[in-house]
Amino acid sequence: MRTGTLKQILLITDGCSNQGEDPIAMAALAKEQGITVNVIGVMENDVIDDQGMQEIEGMAMSGGGVSQVVYAKQLSQTVQMVTRKAMTQTLQGVVNRELSQILGNRQTVEDLPPDKRGEVMEVVDELGETVELEVLILVDTSASMKQKLPTVKEALFDLSLSLNARSGQNRFSLFVFPGKKNDVEKMLDWTPKLESLTSIFSKLTTGGTTPTGPAIREALTYFKKKKSLRSLLSRDDDEFYEESI
Repeated sequence: MRTGTLKQILLITDGCSNQGEDPIAMAALAKEQGITVNVIGVMENDVIDDQGMQEIEGMAMSGGGVSQVVYAKQLSQTVQMVTRKAMTQTLQGVVNRELSQILGNRQTVEDLPPDKRGEVMEVVDELGETVELEVLILVDTSASMKQKLPTVKEALFDLSLSLNARSGQNRFSLFVFPGKKNDVEKMLDWTPKLESLTSIFSKLTTGGTTPTGPAIREALTYFKKKKSLRSLLSRDDDEFYEESI
């Protein structure tokens, strides 16, 4: 079964967007392009208001991903859980589509007898360890995130260690919003490891608005740029790499 490359946006924020496009609509656009949007709302001693909660849940739902709101001290464990849970959801969706084509009647994993269901989930688990994964990380650097950035850095470093234990290839990139000059700023180009985050996070400044919608839009543009570059470099491999989930 060919699954292509799993593509995720991992958005870490602590509040509502207040500039640019509707982030929920942008997340829906990402899903249309085969990119899952996962959202983590991070708190310290404060809480996220109803509007912020609705936005966090709405982005994940329209983006086909997972959302979670946690206190900063729980962030590291949550980032890993959300990323892996979204992988499993996406892969299970691929398996369900295959089953529907083979068995008809829109059958899914849940419709199978227990023994067959267990066998299929073993395949999903194996794919989760071997499939290629690209995670574009979007970090909110508005003023209220200032005290939380060290925890974000630790969480992403732990995520790198966790995912690099897989046999499948991983690629990460990192954007922050707002940037120094624009709504969004690229801090880290595609790389298999996130060790360089240590130097990046020490240079970050916080403040300004929260342009979440523009940040997701820029992430989608960056995935497209990557696709164009690949097609120039390797015509033979392009079909595999750019197959959408």
